[in-house]
Amino acid sequence: MNGAVLLLIALGAFGLGYVVYSRFIERILGIDPERATPAHAKRDDVDYVPAHPTVLFGHHFAAIAGAGPIVGPVLAAQFGWLSVCLWVVLGCIFIGAAHDMISLFLSVRHGGESIGSVIGSVMGKTGKVLFLLFSWSALVLVVAVFSSQIADTFVADPAIASSSLLFIAEAIVFGICVYRLKMPVLWASLVFVPLMFAFVWIGNLIPLDLMKLFSLSKATTHLVWCVVLLIYCFFASTCPVWVLLQPRDYLNAYLLYVMMALGIAGVFVAHPVLRTDAFAGFNAEGLGGVAPLLPILFVTVACGACSGFHSLVASGTSSKQLDNERSIRPIAYGGMLLEGVLAMIAVIGVAGTYASQSDYLAAIAGPERISAVAMFASSVAGFAAKMGIPEKIANGFMLLSVSAFLMTTVDAGTRLARFSWQELMPEKARPLKNMYFGTALVCALAAGFLLGSESLRASLWTLFASANQLLATLTLLTMTIWFMKNKKPFLLTGIPACFMFVVSSWALALKFTGGISDDNFVMAATALFLLALGAVVVVLAIKEGSKCIGSSRRL
Repeated sequence: MNGAVLLLIALGAFGLGYVVYSRFIERILGIDPERATPAHAKRDDVDYVPAHPTVLFGHHFAAIAGAGPIVGPVLAAQFGWLSVCLWVVLGCIFIGAAHDMISLFLSVRHGGESIGSVIGSVMGKTGKVLFLLFSWSALVLVVAVFSSQIADTFVADPAIASSSLLFIAEAIVFGICVYRLKMPVLWASLVFVPLMFAFVWIGNLIPLDLMKLFSLSKATTHLVWCVVLLIYCFFASTCPVWVLLQPRDYLNAYLLYVMMALGIAGVFVAHPVLRTDAFAGFNAEGLGGVAPLLPILFVTVACGACSGFHSLVASGTSSKQLDNERSIRPIAYGGMLLEGVLAMIAVIGVAGTYASQSDYLAAIAGPERISAVAMFASSVAGFAAKMGIPEKIANGFMLLSVSAFLMTTVDAGTRLARFSWQELMPEKARPLKNMYFGTALVCALAAGFLLGSESLRASLWTLFASANQLLATLTLLTMTIWFMKNKKPFLLTGIPACFMFVVSSWALALKFTGGISDDNFVMAATALFLLALGAVVVVLAIKEGSKCIGSSRRL
């Protein structure tokens, strides 16, 4: 199979989904451009700040993308590239993008409150508390998983560490120029965007290699970077959004656009032949031994097709910065489709780079294991070389781009976890409700996962992905009940909710039994805790849905 043809088919499907299906959802929701958004009604210049649609799209896309649509599809290629591509395309159009768009809409219509508060209005206080507890737990896993992946990148290529730190400093200066010195966004972009790209070259001149500087082992260097990143998360997640979050995510978007443009152009120029297996069987041998396609394929692809984390971003930060409701469709639905394109580039890159399925498995699960991010960067850099771009420069740029989005994800995830924690705590518990305490607690728990046993760290991605998909299930159930109460076609989200519940709860059950058999009791306990919370919320949703059906029949 030619990778260029496959990508062209996917792009056509995504375009059709955006033109037809997203407009169908928009009509059902009743988008009102004349209605004041929470960014205006509740403006406080800390969390509620109206943002230009282009700036907000950059933040939203950078926050939801991270490395999820890269790592997930690359790991899932153990089941074959065709299996992954089918789920990415169909999952994005009918589940993931719809989930993101409706999440943003519901949050906006509920005053910019989190999806947990929306659940409270739909299923009552108990449902809200349980969902917030579940989402907070899932966000701790998000912070741990992506902090570890950033640390992997910094250890593998110290130049990326230098570039990333310079980029953070630049973003702060950009925010001051735009929001305090009132510099037009266009003129600021003309200065800071080229400077950002120059950091790829500067990073190579001054690589921050902690192993050489302090004579550390690779494992110790990884842990040091994890601790540094969690400290960064604490400060980045407690400062006003205009200081770092908005400017960094806006600049990040340019990195991602160029990265994706290189990826798409590279695929069409290189015309890679996909040489790994299209379908590797219902039981594939990859990371962690033999894994069943059902349900592991769906939770491993994770953010590449559907992600519960996206509902937390949409309702946690994006809804508080939305300038007009007309931007909901391009930001939320369009952002998820663009993430699907990134996922397609990732799987095509892997399938078109390795000579066979066995070569791919040796790279991703062998003794000299290559990280999924490094595999993606090297494959796309190989395609870029076909266009005359030096492969080393292209590889460095790809790694910088991915690490930048990973940092966006971890500090946004920390901020969202803080929001969830603050909503969980009663008003009388002021010390516990304090944003600094809530943020510190998230960072400390994430550190606990990262400093735990090697088997626990190795299981973090699948554990996070399973929790992430169950989080999407709970959000879809909330949407379904909201549709039922408002006399709207509830099967639009009801059918995806049922499917996602089966695969996510099944995967968590497998992690629980696997943890017990491997004496990994922290993983087993975490999986059981998440599964139990999710099950109770589902029961509440079913009871609430039954009331709606009973009420309709009486009418």
